[in-house]
Amino acid sequence: MPTVLNFAGLRAVIYPNDHRPAHVHAIGNGCSAVFIMNCPDGPPELRENRGFGKPELGRIVRSLNDARKSICEAWRRIHGDF
Repeated sequence: MPTVLNFAGLRAVIYPNDHRPAHVHAIGNGCSAVFIMNCPDGPPELRENRGFGKPELGRIVRSLNDARKSICEAWRRIHGDF
């Protein structure tokens, strides 16, 4: 599973055998969440959350949005169109 972003002790990954729409799995601190990236224009949108608090989810969304272009490019390299 390619890590496409490391931030705040977390990592955002794209699974090679995953499905559309373009999304990432944020993993760390014993928690995980899935964010639909809404490529190419964003913003990222929470699809599911397992354990992250609301303030941490906000920080994750901001980090994903800041890196949206490179994350969307990584999705395209791995899976093709969004």
